[in-house]
Amino acid sequence: MIIRFVRLSTVLAVVCAGAVFAPRVSAQQTANGSSAPILDRANMDTTCAACTDFFTFANGGWLKRTPIPAAYSSWGTFNELSDRNEAVVHKILDDAVSNVQAKRARPGTNDWKVGTLYESCMDTTRIEALGVAPIKSDLEVVASINSTRSLLSSLGHVDATSGVAPFRFGAGPDRKNSNEVIANAGQGGLGLPEREYYFRQDPKSAGLREAYVAHVAAMLTLSGESAADAAADAQKIMGLETKMAQASMSRVAMRDPNATYHKMPLADLQKLTPDFDVAKYLRDAGAPTVSDINVAQPEFFSALDTLLVKEPVDTWKAYLRWHILSSAASALPSRFADENFKWSQQLSGVKEQLPRWKRCAAVANGVLGEAIGQEYVKLTFTPAAKARALTMVDNLRATLRADIAQLTWMSDSTKQRAIAKLDAFTRKIGYPDKWKDYTALKVEPGQYLANLRHAAEWRRADNWSRMGKPVDRTEWGMTPPTVNAYYNPSMNEIVFPAGILQPPFFDPNADDAVNYGAMGAVIGHEMTHGFDDEGRQFDGQGNLRDWWTAEDAKKYDAQAQLVVEQFNGYTVVDSSTHVNGKLTLGENIADLGGLKIAYLAMEKSLADNGRPAPIDGFTPEQRFFLGWAQVWRDETRPEMERTLVNTNPHAPAKWRVDGPLSNMPEFKKAWGCKEGDAMVRPDSLKAQIW
Repeated sequence: MIIRFVRLSTVLAVVCAGAVFAPRVSAQQTANGSSAPILDRANMDTTCAACTDFFTFANGGWLKRTPIPAAYSSWGTFNELSDRNEAVVHKILDDAVSNVQAKRARPGTNDWKVGTLYESCMDTTRIEALGVAPIKSDLEVVASINSTRSLLSSLGHVDATSGVAPFRFGAGPDRKNSNEVIANAGQGGLGLPEREYYFRQDPKSAGLREAYVAHVAAMLTLSGESAADAAADAQKIMGLETKMAQASMSRVAMRDPNATYHKMPLADLQKLTPDFDVAKYLRDAGAPTVSDINVAQPEFFSALDTLLVKEPVDTWKAYLRWHILSSAASALPSRFADENFKWSQQLSGVKEQLPRWKRCAAVANGVLGEAIGQEYVKLTFTPAAKARALTMVDNLRATLRADIAQLTWMSDSTKQRAIAKLDAFTRKIGYPDKWKDYTALKVEPGQYLANLRHAAEWRRADNWSRMGKPVDRTEWGMTPPTVNAYYNPSMNEIVFPAGILQPPFFDPNADDAVNYGAMGAVIGHEMTHGFDDEGRQFDGQGNLRDWWTAEDAKKYDAQAQLVVEQFNGYTVVDSSTHVNGKLTLGENIADLGGLKIAYLAMEKSLADNGRPAPIDGFTPEQRFFLGWAQVWRDETRPEMERTLVNTNPHAPAKWRVDGPLSNMPEFKKAWGCKEGDAMVRPDSLKAQIW
């Protein structure tokens, strides 16, 4: 996945001082002859040498003059494009509301559901008047629990209505038989962002734990508990979640797909949880009959079974009340939503909430994204743009195919299987060929939280309905307006929504060099995910299967370890907070491979179509690297930087630029860098996979 995040703000590997890159031509011009530059020199800081810190060289001017808006934890190219896309979505939503109010939209149609859902979110007067009534029945069910037996018996019902059970069940492709949909079970139930937050002893983590307990107590108080009871309950909840965290797998451990694959008969899961009746829970939660199930973390379920029995019932009741309130907070009266936002500031550093319409637009896109997406692509994504994007994807795939064939470290047998997997990639560009059917989704006027519950119920029923059916390979995991992209190993597919196929990622007016450096490298990134440390473990049909020779796997792992060590050395916020090289390994490998493949594809395009003259003094090769750096232009608040370094599988934006480029001899040549420059990594430390 190519999600943005995040800029290092205070600590640099090397401090830029005094060096200047002198362009050959001072006049600005663009590929289409307009006065607006594709690469704006005002965004650069040429007092910082390209060979010292390319991120600052390419983006320093923008960083100096651009504050982070108060409602955002970070601001950069992704946000700017998302804002433009949101403006289109905003008009679609407002038009849908007008159609509902004027009775032009027939009840039950997509237009009516979009307008009605969005209007219910925007109707804060109605939300305030309803108070906690929308969750009253859930709280009453929890209040009625009076024994361990009734606790165990109630979990299915509570989870079906409010989604707060301390685990996750659902249906999805069998990792080792990707055409079959099976049940899956996994850990959950934590209120802090990651298990390590419960154990770290540094002052920042300790402070976050204190703030979390205070937040839990405040929310319970708002729901009607006395301050003393709420404070006591908050401490009990923290204690219970800490015990669950101890039994949970870390994010790094879960990156190994084999470590979270334990397919077993349902009866064997039941042996892990002798006190918790899994079959009854599944029936109460609306699941169909389950025979086999993949239990991602068996140890967690065994430990949880013990906690369900040994922890006091009152502690579990407090835990369930808290998570009901937390999950519904954004749709409850402002006293709950404001307290929830206050807690989020601890993790994000934002100064104020997003405008209500932006929050409601995000909800509408999450619930009815393909209905909105149908209108979005009509306004923003032409058939010609889709055809050009598809051509670029095909060019990059051909380039990766040729690159694999010439690798000297990979054996012929592994090459053949790698090329077969690449040839089997499914390409999804812009929007689905078959739109999602929302007929069964219930939407009610003036009932915002109820509508969110209806949406959750619809998604759950839709998910469970797949059991026993062939995997639907036409479905998308992102909506068309999304500024993102992804690779799905179980589907062996690369997916590029229309939302990211926009300037500056993909600009019809830009020269090929910039487009290959920006969108081309994004495409190459997603392709390379098929061969990163996780993706390489899946075959061309999406099955988790070892298709590498032992010697090739050993060579690959040795190079991957160099990437781990490289990114472990990068700091964020302060000198003691480091990027987690293991957590970010897959994304870092994908960046390195994506850039290499996109660069080769650009060079082929130049050879086929002719080399243009320098534009604004920059050669095509230089503009390629500027195109990549431009899309990672980003600055982030320190609170969010700390959160992301612990939770995000992507490295900070600065290191997504300087990290992979410092491994590339092509970058060294393009900018005239020399051995010893900060942007030239020594050969002995340089990962060489592609």
